[in-house]
Amino acid sequence: MFTAVVAARPGEQVQMDGTTLDVMAMMDDGVMDRPELVMAVDVATRTICAAVLRPEKAKAVDAALLLARMMVPEPMRPGWDQVLRMSASRLPFARLVDIDRRLELVAAKPVIVPETIVIDHGRVFVSEAFTRAARTLGISVQPARPKTGSDKPHVERTFESINTLFCQHVPGYTGRDVTRRGTDVADRAVWSIGELQELLDEWVIAGWQSRPHEGLRHPFSPDRAASPNDVYAAMVAAAGYVPITLTGDDYIELLPVEWRMIGEAGIQIGYRTYNCRELRACRGQPSLDPGRGNRAEVHYDPYDVSRIWVRDTRRDCWVTVPWTHHSLVRQPFAEFTWRYARRAAAGRGVDDTNETAVAVVLAGLLARAEQGPSRERRVLARDQVVNALPTRAPLPHPATSRTTCTTSSTSGPSRRCPHRPSRSQSRKRGRWPGWSHSGCSTRSRKATPGELHRSDPILELLVDLAITGNWEVSREALGLLSSINADIGKDMWNRLHDRVQAALLTADDEQRTEVLEPLLDMFV
Repeated sequence: MFTAVVAARPGEQVQMDGTTLDVMAMMDDGVMDRPELVMAVDVATRTICAAVLRPEKAKAVDAALLLARMMVPEPMRPGWDQVLRMSASRLPFARLVDIDRRLELVAAKPVIVPETIVIDHGRVFVSEAFTRAARTLGISVQPARPKTGSDKPHVERTFESINTLFCQHVPGYTGRDVTRRGTDVADRAVWSIGELQELLDEWVIAGWQSRPHEGLRHPFSPDRAASPNDVYAAMVAAAGYVPITLTGDDYIELLPVEWRMIGEAGIQIGYRTYNCRELRACRGQPSLDPGRGNRAEVHYDPYDVSRIWVRDTRRDCWVTVPWTHHSLVRQPFAEFTWRYARRAAAGRGVDDTNETAVAVVLAGLLARAEQGPSRERRVLARDQVVNALPTRAPLPHPATSRTTCTTSSTSGPSRRCPHRPSRSQSRKRGRWPGWSHSGCSTRSRKATPGELHRSDPILELLVDLAITGNWEVSREALGLLSSINADIGKDMWNRLHDRVQAALLTADDEQRTEVLEPLLDMFV
């Protein structure tokens, strides 16, 4: 028994949904977890139009950008076999490439522009961002009846097929329930979420699009099952193909939107400041939405909040506005990564509303992520990672002080008071940071503008960044260290001195030495 194709042509009805995949993957913080899969399936051809993995519950922007990904040809990736090219498949390559030159060097998966999308009532699909994206692309959204999976059976069945045909062959397969799960699933999982996405994309081309499907029949051979690519080839010969090319501005239109006032310092979003010279021209412009007054239309990508886009209504274009502290972090980061850094900062006794302090913590987290997690950390949950960070009670108010050294023989190894600058430091900086160890007596003075007040945790983190960070991060950390005023315990003082000295002895490049030498002078 087989079912007939229910849609008249590709894209007439596409079903979209999300589920948790039955396989463990390594997240960016080294924790093993099951990723979320968001997918769109064309009813007429059973083509998997797009499938995206996310480390946590999908957001509205994931569903919105999934629409855009459906309309873009699947590129060939490095390492893919040449038989996966569209030119080597049963798709009508010569006819399609005459219409759309983008298909010349792409993989063997059809580009399907949906007319109607059937969704459930999940908050991701009924969100303003998704409905606005569908409206922008001219797509009709049809909600299924609540708790009625039979209204979108094709995408539900495809989820089951992915778990049985793909996931069970991947290390870290969990099975559909605990009775089918091994005892060492997390230990056997070796793929990161990015690598798993690459495997899934390749499997869709090689294993799904060319595999006969019992629900499909070719009009010239109805007694045999046909593959999604076979059915698409037959349907495009009858219905034709119209390419739709998306521009960069189209992608920006699909992103979530915020309405913000442009102040003297720029735009504030989530305790982050965005500003640039071009933004000044947008200040005071009336909004295209009359109800928004002079608030600017701001679009952002939750998976890369290192920049935002502001609509310039006078010039009818988008202005890319960077984060003001991006020079410290130097790489993209997601909204949930920023929230994680704020929680980590608060756990260390640092003000989580201080943008500079959170940026330093974020830079440290990303620097450690580049080095990769240890095996022990891979078994920790996300909240345990936060708890594992060093947490210390804040020292007395780090009000800066000018000190007179009264270090006794009981205060540890004899060292010159750090408040007396070395010759190299005096020559390079012209002043000395207001550090004091436990053997110094202090008298209060007023902090100079621009100086940062930090306790032990932030000081230790900055030293780590100066030692292990890239060139820009190391220099930025060294500059922040020169502005810190804090009381440092004897044990911390000795530990940081030994760490910097060991790093200087093993430094293998001149740039690293230029950072570590003045850093070691701070502990002489």
